[in-house]
Amino acid sequence: MFRMKNHNKRKTNNKLIKRIGMAVLTCALLGCLTACDPADKPSSKDRASSPTEQTEADVLPILKLEDPITLRVGSLKGPTTMGLLFLMEDQKNGKTKNDYEFQMATGADELLPLMVSGKLDAALVPANVAAILCQKTNGNVVVVNVNTLGVLYLVSSDDSVKGIEDLNGRTIYLTGKGTTPDCVIQYLLKQAGYAEGDVKLEYKSEATEVAAILSQTEDALGFLPQPFVTAASMQNDKLKIVFSANDEWKKAQGTADASGLVTGVTVVRKEIVEEHPEAIKTFLEEHAASAAAINADPDTGATYCVEAGIVAKEPIAKKAIPYCNVTCLTGKEMKQALQSYLEILYDFDKTTVGGALPGEDFYYLP
Repeated sequence: MFRMKNHNKRKTNNKLIKRIGMAVLTCALLGCLTACDPADKPSSKDRASSPTEQTEADVLPILKLEDPITLRVGSLKGPTTMGLLFLMEDQKNGKTKNDYEFQMATGADELLPLMVSGKLDAALVPANVAAILCQKTNGNVVVVNVNTLGVLYLVSSDDSVKGIEDLNGRTIYLTGKGTTPDCVIQYLLKQAGYAEGDVKLEYKSEATEVAAILSQTEDALGFLPQPFVTAASMQNDKLKIVFSANDEWKKAQGTADASGLVTGVTVVRKEIVEEHPEAIKTFLEEHAASAAAINADPDTGATYCVEAGIVAKEPIAKKAIPYCNVTCLTGKEMKQALQSYLEILYDFDKTTVGGALPGEDFYYLP
């Protein structure tokens, strides 16, 4: 597991010292404002009976602030981490309001046990994995945002394939039988009117294997996520995107306001949400700013992608970023998109979401 850790204990202590200093300063100012000349000073009897006078003991509880916390955040090597890259850089430079420890993994199976055991406070995982984690922890996690929308694309160098309607009798190469890409393409094919067996699905262990087949076989079809799509296209200039799974997902819903395909979400342990609400609020604000930054500045984002080991070369990262649908949906918008997506997966195959749909308390609606 590749680990990126930047925990600055001195920074946390300085923040606490500043908070204590602010409390002391406020008390001093209140003392100055309420002071009076000796001649006008009320008697001890008057002071005791005064309903408006505040002592230091009265003031300090009002100034009580949330204890500082270092949020331990795990993410996956791919688009979900792209939305955190500017936040990670700010953490390195001491520019964040929160303190963070970031840890990146190559697979969700590495992050799940860390969340279950309490060694991580938050994790950016595939949407269906979040639902499974909810089952495994007996509802002890909540989803706080959608961090990535559709990143899956059907690609081919065959000019005769122009859309999902041209796939009858063809073979599609993809990774991960039973994983999100598999469920998505099967659902889209079913909604497009294909029967089982009309389109053959050929599974490979890695996206690089699919990319190799696409470069060797002119009429091959591949169903790949970004940034693999961009990397494969730059190696084979004949390769083109046939359709975006995100667009086809919206069409399959049949409504103008249909939610897009949800790829990644952020889950947080419930006790952290309950005990540190201000830290979670700040995290969502800083995460949203980071996601917006990489979309607005793909040049810098590409540099960070290479430094983090997400993408091998900056030109690939720069070209892929606009297609990664990095976002930060929260509140009702997050719930609507995710709940709709999980319900579709549940109806298609219950096991993809852990056998049951999460309850209302799974969605963080502050």
